[in-house]
Amino acid sequence: MEQQLVVFELAGESYGINIAAVESIIKMQAITQLPQFKPYLRGMINLRGAVLPVIDLRIRFGLEANEASRNARIIIVSIGTLKLGMVVDEVSEVLLIQDENIDALPPTVVSANSGFLKGIVRIDQRLVTLLELARVLDLDEQAQLAAVR
Repeated sequence: MEQQLVVFELAGESYGINIAAVESIIKMQAITQLPQFKPYLRGMINLRGAVLPVIDLRIRFGLEANEASRNARIIIVSIGTLKLGMVVDEVSEVLLIQDENIDALPPTVVSANSGFLKGIVRIDQRLVTLLELARVLDLDEQAQLAAVR
């Protein structure tokens, strides 16, 4: 079987999510900050009349925060009934991959904090980390973000 992935970059590494969860990809825009929320919650945006929470995947993944470059994008995704934006360094491509190109994570990488990692995709000489979007935020975090709207 095959699936399509949206591939994006964070801190020089490639990550992929299933395109079925992606509603749109937009250029960076002004994000209204919210006080007293977890650091990865950048704030809210108004997208075509809908107010959406926006998270910074760099911070969520424990990477160093940085200023958004001109290539930075907000990927609008749906996780269950929650619609939100995810700030990424750059969206690089959409790929059609075969399931046999997805490898399980090595046991040395698997931990309690890696539940959002689904596998590794081999593409030529490059590796793309495949994310389980529904696990990027736990159920409590999803409920908190849904309540913000």
